[in-house]
Amino acid sequence: MTTSRTCTVAEYLAVRLEQLGITHLFGVPGNHLGPFLSTLHEKTKVHWVGTPTEGGAGQAADGYTRVKVADAEIALGEQGIGAVAVTYGVGAFNLLNAIGGAYTEYVPVIAINAAPTYEEWLNQRAIGLLTSHMSQRPECNLDVYRQVTVDAQAISNPGLAPSQIDGALTACLTHRRPVYLEVMEDVWEARCPAPRGRLTRRERPLTTKNKRMLDAAVTACMQLVRDHDHNPILWAGEEIDRFNLAGEFESLVRMTGIPYCTTVGAKSVISEDTPGFSGVYNGKASDPKVADVFQNAGCRIGLGSWATSKNLGGKRSIGEDWAVAAHEGVHVGASYFPDVQLEQFLPALQDAFIEYFGVGYFTADYFAAAHKNGLDVPATTDAYLASLTGGPYPERVTYDSLFRHVNAFLASQTVEGPGERTTPFTVISDAAFALIGSMNLRMPERASYVAQNSWLSIGYSVGAATGVAFGRRHARKRPMVFVGDGSFQETCQEMSTHTRHGLRPVVFVLDNEGFYGIEQMLVHPCYYKEGTPPSDGADFYNELHPWQYEKLAQVFGSDKHPMYGCTVGTHSELAALLEKIAEPTHEINRGPVVVRVQLKRHDYPKALQYKITENCPPPVGTASEGTAR
Repeated sequence: MTTSRTCTVAEYLAVRLEQLGITHLFGVPGNHLGPFLSTLHEKTKVHWVGTPTEGGAGQAADGYTRVKVADAEIALGEQGIGAVAVTYGVGAFNLLNAIGGAYTEYVPVIAINAAPTYEEWLNQRAIGLLTSHMSQRPECNLDVYRQVTVDAQAISNPGLAPSQIDGALTACLTHRRPVYLEVMEDVWEARCPAPRGRLTRRERPLTTKNKRMLDAAVTACMQLVRDHDHNPILWAGEEIDRFNLAGEFESLVRMTGIPYCTTVGAKSVISEDTPGFSGVYNGKASDPKVADVFQNAGCRIGLGSWATSKNLGGKRSIGEDWAVAAHEGVHVGASYFPDVQLEQFLPALQDAFIEYFGVGYFTADYFAAAHKNGLDVPATTDAYLASLTGGPYPERVTYDSLFRHVNAFLASQTVEGPGERTTPFTVISDAAFALIGSMNLRMPERASYVAQNSWLSIGYSVGAATGVAFGRRHARKRPMVFVGDGSFQETCQEMSTHTRHGLRPVVFVLDNEGFYGIEQMLVHPCYYKEGTPPSDGADFYNELHPWQYEKLAQVFGSDKHPMYGCTVGTHSELAALLEKIAEPTHEINRGPVVVRVQLKRHDYPKALQYKITENCPPPVGTASEGTAR
């Protein structure tokens, strides 16, 4: 860190990144970016991680940020923030998708874009001379990024650079969303005032009016519970994770005893061993037993939960028996209380529950209650959780049996710790069938599951695994990735970065015979109806070119940087592989592992059965239609 009264703009930004606790900067270099990267290497301890693609770099920064936000070391001074750097035009536009996802899902990433020199911009403006990666619209990069960031700055004057940089980074911390810094190449080495102090979040003040609104929201929520048989269930959502409120939520659960579910995006926001955990509620795509328990409660209280198609699956989010606190406001039935912050609502709600009902008043096992009321659910929560790993496996692997087998493996690898049980793996799930299949994995350790739940950019998991691995390298956490074959074909080259840096993820590629399965399910689910002949004609646009994914180990790996590839199609093959993965000294664990999981094209996670039931009538000629066979 420089101690002089002035420094270069490159030094200024590099120091600020280091002060924010950023240990790794991801990206793809370019000549405009070179001066900054040299300064970063010489002046700070921030490590550059080059990736094959800008999109992969952005996904790595996203994954890195998510785990840094969640990890407890933030309390020791780190801010939980990540960064990615690219070059103007071609690089920035390739990065845009990843930043769009971070913006939608509240992930605070700093996007750094190195632009042509100020002199080159003047030439373009005066005589129309274009240089590399430049378009005829000088502000096109800035304009595009303004749509997916909370602050976007183009820095051409070194004298203004400190205020522009500090303003953007403070906005990133405060809003917990991406920001964009476009720096012209000749500005990097120009001098400016040196950094002063450190940057922190700017908390929104609690005004007298806000306090009245907060109190009104809590009062309405308490009345909701009283009006519905004193029988609430909590639904923890994404903002609990993104706003680092896991401690406050866990306190509410433990002090009140209220059972809880989570959204997919908040899975493992606290340990799933926490008393009262009742599974992941995902609308119609929930495990039917979890859906029965969730809907059997008297009322539902969503805390930081978002109304996304993946969270609700067509179910309504707000009714007379619902409350939802999210997006800086609280809905209670038809009433709405604006400008109520979740970090203030959680402790206020807990205090109200304790004052009115007492500690532990709501302690219950909703599975037991639902079972007693005649619903077809296990007799206890423990019985339900045990069902996720128990029972025989079929000979060949299916989506559901794969995740049940992996669940049993994760349970066998769980270690008792002083505070909570821990696992050597952080699960990262991609979109589509992988997400639906993995959402019921039992995760005993807090923040041990990562997935995009709203943006759902296919291939996200492979790039995100890079950032998760670097973000948790100190804790020796190994990424375990589940990704469909179509998704993997988008970003498979990011495994080159895994191999180069010895990051050792285990990547399960779910190969359903070269097919966009989720797209077929969404557009024409009757393809999957039981009894449908295999030759019924899947939509041509869902066909994929088949790859031998396991052979990528020969492409990316070497004696110096090993990578292992294999294929599994039966549970005996899967068991043999997992036995090797569990043995730290086994040779396959020297580097990344890519596993081609061979699945049948007509297979699908049974959580999506509702799509077929709702959309596909019985075949003509069945008894249900009154036609003789």
